[in-house]
Amino acid sequence: MDKDSPQKAPEEATAARRRFLKMVIGILASLNGLIVGIPFIKTLVTSAQEKKLPWFRLADMSSLPTGQPVHLTFEAQIEEAYIRETSLRSVWVIKHSPSDLTVYSPICTHLGCHFAWNASTAHFECPCHGSIFDIDGKVLSGPAPRPLDTLPYKIEKGSLLVMWEQYKAGIAEKISI
Repeated sequence: MDKDSPQKAPEEATAARRRFLKMVIGILASLNGLIVGIPFIKTLVTSAQEKKLPWFRLADMSSLPTGQPVHLTFEAQIEEAYIRETSLRSVWVIKHSPSDLTVYSPICTHLGCHFAWNASTAHFECPCHGSIFDIDGKVLSGPAPRPLDTLPYKIEKGSLLVMWEQYKAGIAEKISI
């Protein structure tokens, strides 16, 4: 009988335990990396593709007055990776006829402030830097480099649906962010 054989058994058992623990730690680290990496991979894939913007139902067409700007707010679900947030958005809507309207982003084209409708002057006015726009969105005065940004809309079953999109401020071209 070999005199070293009683010691080999505990060493082999220790080595087997170490191999097992290395394997378990490797599997757990791989799973952890996969779980953390999924949002990163999703961001890479979706940023390479064109993002499809959702439609938001805002109001019944019958509730909108004709010829007057109406400020409408709505909740938008924003999803990035695993983070989902609800954000409050708003638009200005002018109904010209039962099937024709203009939907403006509420963001001034100068520096991104929010403008308001002044009923006494019949203009959209930005309180920050003095840009003034007529009801058609054209710049009347101030530093705004372009007219008000319009948003895509559609009418379905008597309801107004709007696609929210934000544009770069401070430049003459209408470029989506």
